[in-house]
Amino acid sequence: MVNILSQQQQDILIGLLLGDGSLEYNGYIGTRLQIKQTAAKKEYVFWLYEQFSHLVKTPPQHRQDNNQWYFGTRYIEEFTTIKKLFYQGGRKIIPSTITKLFQSPLTLAIWYMDDGTLDFREKYHYSFSMSTDAFSIKEVKTLQTVLWNTFSIESSIQSPSSRGKKYIKLYIGKRGRDQFLQTIQPYILSCFAYKLPLFKHLDPSETEPVRVR
Repeated sequence: MVNILSQQQQDILIGLLLGDGSLEYNGYIGTRLQIKQTAAKKEYVFWLYEQFSHLVKTPPQHRQDNNQWYFGTRYIEEFTTIKKLFYQGGRKIIPSTITKLFQSPLTLAIWYMDDGTLDFREKYHYSFSMSTDAFSIKEVKTLQTVLWNTFSIESSIQSPSSRGKKYIKLYIGKRGRDQFLQTIQPYILSCFAYKLPLFKHLDPSETEPVRVR
């Protein structure tokens, strides 16, 4: 089979699947990638569109009822192959091959833009966390290992409670935050500048991070 996806596109896709991204399977014609974001993340939608434009028939569209921007790719076999790795019994999982798939800092940055949170208290504290409650403890521990072995980022697993329910998150505190920030910062789009401590006091339009080409 001829590879339709470049390595960069694969790296982006893995980051999306670790976060909010979804693959829609049609048993007759294959699988497609669907992107949906609020109007505030319009820049992100169009950036993703640029990355996959050769697989998209219609540019991003705006829905007035929920103020979202969205687009979908064509159905292709490579998406089906990747979907089978990340979905089991209708649930998104962390595949056994994640160490091989998750090697790029771009993947980490996409995951953070999708599902990451910054806790910033000017002058004395900042930390990051990744929402991983869709995954099991064992799967989150695997992601924790990847962060350390691939990017030298130290993290911990926390289970805060809300309304009687525990939510698993990957926490990146004092020992790992500087390395994490250094790894992801070159790839963060301006509409996510509020997730970076150095830009916290600025309006997103005032920042211009390095773009991936």
